[in-house]
Amino acid sequence: MKETVSIFWFRRDLRLDDNVGLYQALTSEHPTLPIFIFDKEILGQLPKKDSRVSFIHEKIQFLHQKLATDFGSGLAQFHDTPKPVFEKLIQTYDVKAVFTNHDYEPYAQERDKHIKDLLEKSNIAFKTFKDQVIFEKNEVVKDDGDPYVVYTPYMKKWKENFNPSIHLVNYDTLPLLSKKLFKTKALPKISLKEMGFEPSDIKVPDYVVSSDLIKKYAETRDYPAIENGTSHLGPHLRFGTVSIRKMVKKAIAEKNETFWNELIWREFFMQILWHFPDTVHKAFKPKYDHIQWRNNEEEFERWKLGQTGYALVDAGMRELNKTGYMHNRVRMLVASFLCKHLLIDWRWGEAYFAEKLLDYEMASNVGNWQWAAGSGVDAAPYFRIFNPMTQVEKFDKKLDYINHWVPELQELNYPAPIVDHKMARERCLKVYKEAVG
Repeated sequence: MKETVSIFWFRRDLRLDDNVGLYQALTSEHPTLPIFIFDKEILGQLPKKDSRVSFIHEKIQFLHQKLATDFGSGLAQFHDTPKPVFEKLIQTYDVKAVFTNHDYEPYAQERDKHIKDLLEKSNIAFKTFKDQVIFEKNEVVKDDGDPYVVYTPYMKKWKENFNPSIHLVNYDTLPLLSKKLFKTKALPKISLKEMGFEPSDIKVPDYVVSSDLIKKYAETRDYPAIENGTSHLGPHLRFGTVSIRKMVKKAIAEKNETFWNELIWREFFMQILWHFPDTVHKAFKPKYDHIQWRNNEEEFERWKLGQTGYALVDAGMRELNKTGYMHNRVRMLVASFLCKHLLIDWRWGEAYFAEKLLDYEMASNVGNWQWAAGSGVDAAPYFRIFNPMTQVEKFDKKLDYINHWVPELQELNYPAPIVDHKMARERCLKVYKEAVG
C-alpha cells in the first residue's frame, strides 16, 4: 500500500526557516516529503564547473543532512526534468498535494503550468505561495492598474502599501518539522559527479548584514576598494538561503532607507519582467532594437578578458572572471562601456554576466543591462555616457581596486585603450540618434 504524503518542492528557497511554502506544507494534514530537482533543462546549458551548481548542491546536502540527523527524514534529490520526476513520485506515493513557492521567470512559469496540468489529471492539488519577495505581480501598480515603469514612484507606492504586521510575518517552520515531516531513510541523493559536474574553485561568499554595514551602507557602497562595503546578499536572495522578510526587517530596524531601497529595486525589476516577459530578448523601448550594433567579436573578447586598456573596466571584468562577483558601481561602467563605447549589443553582455555572476537573477540582469544600453525602463537618456577616466577619479581615486586587479597597469605590456573615448562617444551618439531619433 502506498504511503500518503504532501510534497514540498524546494527551488529558490533553500532554507528551512521562514519559508512560506514549506510552512504551508507542514501545516497540511499529511506528512511532508521534501524534494529538490536538479533540472536537466537548466543544467544542460551550464559549464561543468559552474559555481552556482556547486553552491546549490552544497546547500541541498546541508538541508538533507539536517533533516536526516535532527528529524529522521531527508530531502529527496532527482536529476531529471520535472515531469518524469512527478510521474515517478505519483507512482511511488499517494500524493495528496504538492506545495512550492512562486517563481516568476518565463521558463519557471511554463514549467509550473505543465506540472499543475499533470497533477490535476491525478486529482492532486498544486499549491504555490509568495516567498521570495514582499510584493509581486500586480500588487504594486498605478491607481489605474497599469504597471510602474519608473522606479521612484514604484518605490513610494511599495512603501505606502507596506504593512510590517502583514508583510513581515515570520513563518516559523522549526516546531513543525519534528511532527510533520515524512520519516524515512531511503531517499535518493545525487552527487555532482553523477550530474556531470565538478566542484568549482569559486565559492559563494557569506553575506554580511551587520548593523555596522547597514548604517554605513550609503557612504561605502559606491567604492569598490572598500572591503565589505556591500552585503554580498545577491546569491543568497537569488537562491533563497536567506529570507527577504528578515532582510527588510533589518533595514527597517537600522532605519537605513538606502539599503531598503536596494531591496525594493530587486522587486521593481521582478515585476517588470513579470509584466513584460518579452524584455528578456527585446528592448523595452522598441525603437532601440533598430540600433546598428557593431558587434566586433575581437573587441568583445578583449572586454570579457579585461584587456580594454581602460583600467576600471578591466578590473571589473577580471574580478568577475576570478570570483563570480563584480561591484555594482563597476557593473554599470563595464555595461555602459560595452554598449556605448564598443557598440556591442546589450544581449551579448547580458548573456556573459548570466554565465559568470554568482548572483545572476534574470530580472535584475536584463533590467540593468537594458538600463545601461538606454533601452530599458527608467533608463537615463542615451546621450549620457560614462567616462571611464572620470569614474576612476570619483570611485577609485587611489587606484586601490584597480591595482589589485590590474597589477601590470604601469607596465609596457598593459594594452593601449581599445578605443578613443572622445571618438567612441561621438560615434555612439551618431548611431543611437539614427536609430531612435
